Amino acid sequence: MIEPQYATLSNGIRVVHLPVKNDVAHCGIFINAGSRDELPDEHGLAHFIEHTIFKGTGKRKSFHILTRMEDVGGEINAYTSKEETCIYSTFLHQHYNRAIELLSDITFHSTFPEKEIAKEKSVIIDEINSYKDSPSEEIYDRFEDIMYPNHSLGHDILGTPAHLKQFNADKIRAFIQRTYNTDQIVFSSVGNINLKKLLALLEKTLGQIPINERAYKREIVPAYIPTQNDIKRKIHQTHLVLGNRAYDVRDKKRTALILLNNLLGGPGMSSRLNLSIREKYGFTYNIESSYSIYSDTGLWNVYLGTENGTADKCLQLVLKELKKLRENTLGEIQLQKAKAQIIGQIAIAQESNASLMLGFAKTFLLFNKIDTFKEITDKIESLKAKDLQAIANEIFLEDQLSTLIYRSK
Repeated sequence: MIEPQYATLSNGIRVVHLPVKNDVAHCGIFINAGSRDELPDEHGLAHFIEHTIFKGTGKRKSFHILTRMEDVGGEINAYTSKEETCIYSTFLHQHYNRAIELLSDITFHSTFPEKEIAKEKSVIIDEINSYKDSPSEEIYDRFEDIMYPNHSLGHDILGTPAHLKQFNADKIRAFIQRTYNTDQIVFSSVGNINLKKLLALLEKTLGQIPINERAYKREIVPAYIPTQNDIKRKIHQTHLVLGNRAYDVRDKKRTALILLNNLLGGPGMSSRLNLSIREKYGFTYNIESSYSIYSDTGLWNVYLGTENGTADKCLQLVLKELKKLRENTLGEIQLQKAKAQIIGQIAIAQESNASLMLGFAKTFLLFNKIDTFKEITDKIESLKAKDLQAIANEIFLEDQLSTLIYRSK
């Protein structure tokens, strides 16, 4: 496999590029800033900016931004997470210049017209209300707030209507000035262009952004105290989340937990939780476990939805599966199957150039390097059954688990 190439623009913005011969190319601007970086009166601002950067720049109105890539069959999009913001595009490779210029323009030269800001507030309030109508999604946000109380990492990304109503162009510009730092930005690309030509295009656009290095450190996460929360809601089904704090992005134990989580409740239908609770008992349609990794912490959890009368039974079955992993080491055949499964999933994900572009950016943003597929698989293959059992006894301890249950009234 061709390895990615690296460079740094004159202002410190880093570049990672994978040259491929495909007709379709992907690129994006990744910023190490998200809802985690909001001040108390800015709750929801990082996500709000993601919406409003499409509403006009010094030389484009909203219509011209939206049609710039679509006119040549391409796409432009953005997303916000707890710790990152991404603005990216997919297009035919001959339109690299068009994509790069547009991404740079909307990220750093948006004007945030007050009329457009007012309209977008209504859009996002509708988005907030739609989440409230979906308890299977809203419960995750509530659970994170429990796990990181009174901290921006626990806040949901969308914010609140009360905060949204206070946002204006000045607040937006202040957040961008404080957090869109050139030493915290990566431009990622996968496409049919050589690095020299790509850098020439970037220097004319992103390279003209003045140097602005980060001058603050993120607030330390609060101490963790397990809690149990049982809430009555006007819903037809019971929803349940349980979980624990976990390893941060630089902790070497994270690889073992990724493997263990995949075995327990990953996307495969053969996960332990799915086989036990859905296939054996038919108690749930959807059950899964997940592991979110942040710069200085992590969050592992299990989610399930079930009939009102079976929620407590489901909880006991989940705890039973966690106990098995704490008390029993995996057999050699089980271990090898678990490794083969996750290695296969990683390989399949790397078949998508769009996924590669996103993955390269996130990794390069944090580590300034990208592991090869062999380096990734070597880390997985080096894991021993006793490593997984040790992780289970750190993360899956019953008295360290927090729970959040939505029950119907």
